[in-house]
Amino acid sequence: MFIRAYLRASTNEQDASRTHTALEQFAAAHGRAIASTYLENASGATSERPELLRLLKDARRGDALLVESIDRLSRLPMDDWSKLKAAIDAKGLRIVALDLPTSHEGMRDTKGDEFTDRMLGAINSMLVEMMAAIARKDYEQRRERQAQGIQKAKDAGKYKGRPVDEALHRRIRELLGAGLGIRATARLAECSTTTVLRIKQALH
Repeated sequence: MFIRAYLRASTNEQDASRTHTALEQFAAAHGRAIASTYLENASGATSERPELLRLLKDARRGDALLVESIDRLSRLPMDDWSKLKAAIDAKGLRIVALDLPTSHEGMRDTKGDEFTDRMLGAINSMLVEMMAAIARKDYEQRRERQAQGIQKAKDAGKYKGRPVDEALHRRIRELLGAGLGIRATARLAECSTTTVLRIKQALH
């Protein structure tokens, strides 16, 4: 069994390092080692995640997809989540999340025990669906509260908007102008692929 760790983090390297350490310790506690790690700087509410797509391309049936929590994997709307879940299921991947104890059985080798394998798969699939729905609802509620706060600040004449990081934008434009791709630009500029895409679209 291959353990493929997926980390969706901010651009804060310490945050990514902490998460990676937690996943490695979890795998070791189950007598496993992480074979591949995929790090993404992107929102869980977007389906534009190259590293997750690369993981799915690399994966083989029976591999475990290890995440810190389900919201690291998805905060997608139902239709987009259904497509992602179908792609994961089609690959025969087992989702294992540190914050979902019932999924931890996915680290166990059940080869040759079809009944146990199917039972664990069915139970875990239901709970993963529930956690994904909760993650999405939490995302929507936070966005709604944020919008209400902004509107309140606007009404009071106090809203300035988020300041543009001119140096970052200039760096991204330079890298794109040099012919680098989205992922390479995001890595070198130390920002998310979403930011690069937004600036690239503004150039056209």
